[in-house]
Amino acid sequence: MTEFTLVGLRVVQRVAAEGSFTRAAETLGYTQSAVSRQVAAMEAAAGAPIFDRNRRGVALTPAGQVLVRRATEVLADLAATELELAGLRDRLAGRLTAGAYPTAAMALVPRAMARLTAGHPGLAVVLQEASTPALLTRLRAGRLDVAVIGVGQGLPDYDLSGLRQTTVLQGDLLVAMPGTHRFAGRARVTVADLAQEPWIAGEGSAGEPQFGAWPTLADPVIAHTARSWSTRLGLVAAGLGLTVVPDLALPALPAGVRTVTVADSSRSGRATVAVTRPRPSAQAQALVTALQDEAARVGGG
Repeated sequence: MTEFTLVGLRVVQRVAAEGSFTRAAETLGYTQSAVSRQVAAMEAAAGAPIFDRNRRGVALTPAGQVLVRRATEVLADLAATELELAGLRDRLAGRLTAGAYPTAAMALVPRAMARLTAGHPGLAVVLQEASTPALLTRLRAGRLDVAVIGVGQGLPDYDLSGLRQTTVLQGDLLVAMPGTHRFAGRARVTVADLAQEPWIAGEGSAGEPQFGAWPTLADPVIAHTARSWSTRLGLVAAGLGLTVVPDLALPALPAGVRTVTVADSSRSGRATVAVTRPRPSAQAQALVTALQDEAARVGGG
């Protein structure tokens, strides 16, 4: 008696999705005759036709609908089992707590987390968003495994003594503006170009660094202040002013917002740094590597 097989179920599922034996064969990398043989075997196991053939392709019969629904459940369970078993074999399992300043938490850190956990399904990574002073306090207290912070011109001189630092990304600030702004099509502007522009600045608790107008611009016009990045960028998209953003935030900018580089020889850049205790765990080091890999991908894109 012919029995159902995983290969056969995958083939039936693909034929149903493509609506064609030919396209299913191309997607799976099989010959069309191999696909036909697998379907025939599954029809023999089902004891009924699975597909109705016509000149436009194939359609599922009632028996085929039942089989594809069950095949989808079986194959999903199998994939989950494979991930769970991989987690048991993976030395990078358990729980890792990361912290990041808000801009890094917009895109860079979540994407690095996804990169890491895709390869290590037994590892659970928790993200905390906070100001840099709070992150460093939590790291020293053992409540964080990795803290992602910003350093450089215009930022406080944080106490990093006794901690391990790894540069993730060298970068700088950009100016964000609505796509309809007269500067939106330029590759670069000068500080003088920005002199009469209205600005949207950040506001926060005392001691927290906030992005205001361009750092070397004298007497800027602050039109609005907002605590969250989403509000600031929403105001920008609505055409109510410009704001300063780090370049690592580029992947998370909303539609309708463009950025431009500022030619400013009086400024040096900033860096995003992953900070750990002197002897990080294998899990923490793996996240630092994922952060570097993701930063390189974004920077190279």
